[in-house]
Amino acid sequence: MTGVGTKNSAAATVAGQRAALLRRPQRPVHLSVVVVFVLFALFVLPPLMSAYYTGYMTLVAIYSIVTLGLGLLVGRVGLYSLGQGAVLQIGAWTAARLLFATGQPFPLVIVEAGLVTMLIGTLIGLPAIRLRGLYLALITLMLAGSITVVLATVNFPNGGGGFTGYNGSLMHIPPIRRPSIAGTDAAYYRYAVVVALLMFILVYLHLRTRPGRSWAAIRQSEPAALAAGISTTFYKLWAWALAAFITGVAGGLLAGDAHYLYSVNFSTQDSIILLAVALMGGVYNLWGAVIAALLMQLLPGVLQNLGVSNAWLYILFGIGVLQVLTTAPAGIADQFPKDMKKLGLLLWRLVRRPSASGASGAPAASGTPATPGAASSSAAPGASGAPSTPGAPGASRGGTT
Repeated sequence: MTGVGTKNSAAATVAGQRAALLRRPQRPVHLSVVVVFVLFALFVLPPLMSAYYTGYMTLVAIYSIVTLGLGLLVGRVGLYSLGQGAVLQIGAWTAARLLFATGQPFPLVIVEAGLVTMLIGTLIGLPAIRLRGLYLALITLMLAGSITVVLATVNFPNGGGGFTGYNGSLMHIPPIRRPSIAGTDAAYYRYAVVVALLMFILVYLHLRTRPGRSWAAIRQSEPAALAAGISTTFYKLWAWALAAFITGVAGGLLAGDAHYLYSVNFSTQDSIILLAVALMGGVYNLWGAVIAALLMQLLPGVLQNLGVSNAWLYILFGIGVLQVLTTAPAGIADQFPKDMKKLGLLLWRLVRRPSASGASGAPAASGTPATPGAASSSAAPGASGAPSTPGAPGASRGGTT
């Protein structure tokens, strides 16, 4: 009976730790932080950035949507997918084809790209959700490889006719158009930030309602979720479809940002890097998606600007993933505030230590040899009644008594 009780308590402890990781912040201060962050990104940051960093920050906004979808699958449902890079390619291909073939508004095109990827992602998810862990990761990785091969054969649309919209004989390839209100790079950066904010709100609303609670139950224990009456197949497909939709929207934004898309721009290893940076940023926190996008897009730009080879990124990502797996399972988004709090407490103790040691130094000094001034202060009670001069006999007697 003791062993059973120990196992039950251990299981309860593990469940409590997982619930703590999945718990959403309820403090109002987070809303103010989000508002300040969005206003800074929209109005303060663009005038401060050069064209070089504006392009990279646009990619950060786009890829934050991709890592958001991957974090939803991994952190909220427990589905490890290595195929988000393939979904991004499908969304970019669809958006490019529609932008060349039709005159539809840009917002409608990226929504349609998201719907196409949602449909394809749901069809792929039907057989894939029966798998978990490493098996699901391998299946989705093979999907990413096959999509890369197909797109390398078909090529991305360049304004030609037919289903693929590709014509190799064109001397002048027209660029993929952008929305009329976001013609410049700075305006398109703001446009991408607004779309990313809408996708974050969409995911947040899901997490705050019944789908989010169902996903959290499935993540902690699928048999327990089944026993509670939760349709695990339905909610897994829901998560898969939502992640595919927002990734397709990101693909549409990527098409408008790049102007020209080629199959060589997408590689199978991008899906692996996406999962690595998502784990490093934090899959249990929405801020982790932003941190992951910064690691994947802005960090290479900074290294390139400093003249450092991008090959160092693989070493940094490897170290980062190892550190996450060993010491910070919730990623940078969860670990960094804790480390800063510990550092603040340490600095506070160091600041208070000299004053505390000064206050405790007076009692400790009573056992040391007395100076003439100290002898007069420690004189006998009889000598304290009258003021004594340095040469008074009473003071000397009090000092020797």
